[in-house]
Amino acid sequence: MKKTLILAMAITLVLTGSLFAANRRLVAEPNATFTPGVGIGGIGVAGAGPTTTNNDDTCDIGTTPAATLLLPYFRVNTTDLNTIFTIVNTSPQAQIAHVTVWTDWSFPVLDFNVYLTGYDVQGLSLRDIIFNGVIAPTATAGVAGTTDTGSTSSGTGLSPYGGLSDRTARPNPNFAGDKGSTALGCSNLPGSIGPTLTTAIQNALVNGTYVIPGIVESCTAAQRVGTAAGTDALHPANTAVGYVTIDVANKCSLRLPTDTAYFRTDILFDNTLTGDYETFDASAASNYAGGTPLVHIRAIPEGGAAGVLPAGTAAATNLPFTFYSRYQAVAAGEDVRFAVFDRRQPLPAQWAARFTQGGGLSTSFNIWREGVTGNTTCGNASLNAALSIAEIVRFDEHENFTTFAGAGGVSPSTPAGSRLNEASRVPVTSSVFPAQPGTAGDVGGWMYLNLDNGSPVQDVTGLGLATNNPLYPTTAFGGPTVGRPSQNWIVVSMTGSGASAGALSVDFDATWLGNGCSPVAGQSPANGGADPIGPAPNVNP
Repeated sequence: MKKTLILAMAITLVLTGSLFAANRRLVAEPNATFTPGVGIGGIGVAGAGPTTTNNDDTCDIGTTPAATLLLPYFRVNTTDLNTIFTIVNTSPQAQIAHVTVWTDWSFPVLDFNVYLTGYDVQGLSLRDIIFNGVIAPTATAGVAGTTDTGSTSSGTGLSPYGGLSDRTARPNPNFAGDKGSTALGCSNLPGSIGPTLTTAIQNALVNGTYVIPGIVESCTAAQRVGTAAGTDALHPANTAVGYVTIDVANKCSLRLPTDTAYFRTDILFDNTLTGDYETFDASAASNYAGGTPLVHIRAIPEGGAAGVLPAGTAAATNLPFTFYSRYQAVAAGEDVRFAVFDRRQPLPAQWAARFTQGGGLSTSFNIWREGVTGNTTCGNASLNAALSIAEIVRFDEHENFTTFAGAGGVSPSTPAGSRLNEASRVPVTSSVFPAQPGTAGDVGGWMYLNLDNGSPVQDVTGLGLATNNPLYPTTAFGGPTVGRPSQNWIVVSMTGSGASAGALSVDFDATWLGNGCSPVAGQSPANGGADPIGPAPNVNP
């Protein structure tokens, strides 16, 4: 034993001495997670796919600087309810954040741009935007007029550059023009919205109608683009609901993400944005505030100019599909890689969500789901009004479970009435979920939610996204030809109730059981299937 110890020490000294003698440095080695040349589902030339050298290149979602941020659900009224969100630029270079506000049926009703100088931060109130018609005063102390150093005119100009911000002639080399000039379209950043558009936005998010006289984007009064407040138990009266996306962009474009050209000409791939959101509910029955980070969705690979494939590669990304795939139409004869041109990570379908309901506490789930429309229009938005659910199983604290009666061996296992909009807040007491098992005294537990809607994406020319499409081959998922699962996100919101109202509030993301590239999951044994409930394969390209 003693000889062994002495020998080990001698070896250590020899190795250490040789290290210093050679004047070597310890350096970080690249951790490649993709095999170059794989491409999209095998598409591409061997050895010519995107090469990546860091552990961020994965289908696993985390709270790290990203190219797209998602606020999965908001609710706002004029009196006691508001949602605010904040965007942060973590880089020294300027970034343009393109913000889109959507109804709960995935219809875009407003988009605008926020010009962020290096290390900039911008908070936005959805009550101000929706009900007061005010986005954010962008004027700050500085040189009058619109320059890269700021403005003194309300509603115009850019944020000032701080001491560590990049003040070079081109703050971001991937911008479509220099500085914050007219070439970027950022010469008149929004401070307020006109009254006609403000009214239309309110009606869309509160009543589900989007009528703007004299505007081509207007719908008719009979066409619905969202749930009407008060007609649905999940949409409170006089309340605006929906979700928000935020993308890095190369110019202050007013093109919507439902336009294929948005992805081919406007968005960038810099993973630089972070953000969070908070909900304030001052009503007597709730009296709470809660918040959590926005969903951070990375571009893989990151960097490069808009509309350009990564240099030296034959594929846009190794991801089998992306967060925005449904909006990227591919015409007959076009390269299928255009359907993943955004390079954004996809979101998971299977979740585990904790709940407590009783003893002065209540739980709701804020749920975002991927709809089935590509170019969402006045005429097809209703397709996102009642998306089906693959399976839900509820467990109590004694491991007893419930699912929907009579659903065993049937797919989907949820009854026809158990459907959800693209964005909603659902109390765990809702009939959307199976009833709580009857164990006496149990007020908590958790739910397994497979929220795959099982539907093909519509309006994407030439892409059968729920069948054997080249972008989603059997080899990408290791299973039968069943396409890919739809994307989802769940935020658990626990609050005090009754006499405990205002005593507790906490929001946190539920746990994803598989990542955004996990395969389609079959029915669990709870419903006569064979796929066990549990961690799913976290597939990475």
